[in-house]
Amino acid sequence: MTTKAELVAAIADQAGLTKEQAKKAVDAFTDSVVDALKKGEEVRLVGFGTFLAVKREAGTARNPRTGETVSRPASVTARFRVGEGLKNALNG
Repeated sequence: MTTKAELVAAIADQAGLTKEQAKKAVDAFTDSVVDALKKGEEVRLVGFGTFLAVKREAGTARNPRTGETVSRPASVTARFRVGEGLKNALNG
């Protein structure tokens, strides 16, 4: 698993930035993705993938420990669809 700190360090190293600059860039990226998803917009990074907000209807769920049925409220969650370039990089 890669932590945010490790990601920031890798970006700083590869882009020739300070860690503080890389942290600001990572934070700006994640904030921008969150803002777009809150507006119901997709964020497409060609060759990498697409972030999208998906509405989940209210329903029922089951507590796996007790087996008790509970109601689940409607919510919005984020999904990521892998792009062709990333898929090829992982499988090639």
